[in-house]
Amino acid sequence: MPDSILPAPLVDLAERVIIANRRAGRTIAVAESCTGGLVSAALTEIAGSSEVFEAGFITYSNDMKSELLKVSQDVIETFGAVSIATAWAMAQGALIKSHANVAVAITGIAGPGGGSEQKPVGTVVFARAERGGSPDKVVADMHHFEDNGRGGVRLQAALCALELLLPDSPAP
Repeated sequence: MPDSILPAPLVDLAERVIIANRRAGRTIAVAESCTGGLVSAALTEIAGSSEVFEAGFITYSNDMKSELLKVSQDVIETFGAVSIATAWAMAQGALIKSHANVAVAITGIAGPGGGSEQKPVGTVVFARAERGGSPDKVVADMHHFEDNGRGGVRLQAALCALELLLPDSPAP
């Protein structure tokens, strides 16, 4: 896609996601925090993505995570915004607020500030939820990406999130 302003690896993977989900008859939604819409932007770079991509929720603040995706304030206060519990609740919220078959959530610390000893810059949590899936089967994981700048962390996170949207993708 020569006219894209996004990095080629991101657009190429987004195209694979759209094609694979179209073939599988699945629709998708994303709930993004630290990626700030990068995953949604990559998906919508692909012509015909509207057949597959249903909704993108950019919930950067904790208040919006609660208001738009119904993430409990107790979950955020107890586990933090960058936690498996919050990512899982975001993915579930994206499914509830859309008609998608599968949703992926991303929340993390892109930097340069905001990190801590327990959750340094580059810490990103992903969760995938499937409509009709067992709510006690949490598909989520925390990754520690190299702190190669804010843009680098966001790109690595977006690539990982797209991988999770491929049908039959392994757990994060």
